Amino acid sequence: MSTVNSLFKITDGFSDLPIRLGLGTIFLAHGAQKLFGWFGGYGLDATGQWMASIGLEPGYLMALAAGSVEFFGGLFILLGLLTRLSAFGAAVTMLVAIFSAHLQNGFFMANNGYEFALALLLMAVALMLSGAGRLSVDAKLFGN
Repeated sequence: MSTVNSLFKITDGFSDLPIRLGLGTIFLAHGAQKLFGWFGGYGLDATGQWMASIGLEPGYLMALAAGSVEFFGGLFILLGLLTRLSAFGAAVTMLVAIFSAHLQNGFFMANNGYEFALALLLMAVALMLSGAGRLSVDAKLFGN
């Protein structure tokens, strides 16, 4: 099977749906916080300043990139559209978050550790491996 075909191969089951709904919702909301300041977020300028303060430069562009991957990737994951590619973007974003903001705080979320980011990373990897499943735009567009 070619790489392009395997990128769009659709699994026949429904087990990916709860992962897609959870991961997509979380990423969509976190992206909206970064991009628009919704849901108690700080918006692009303040998020960019924080990113610059932890060494992710240029901060504004990093905030725009992370927010866009999270918001649009989250939307695409929810819909099951370009799922493997969107999940890859989510996984990379979580790797950056783990190593730049959370690793030094240990494992547990209570100490701003990497526990939650790791869970999101593993959910994204699961979708990268399995695809969107039967109830997805990918299934409608690319079939089995």
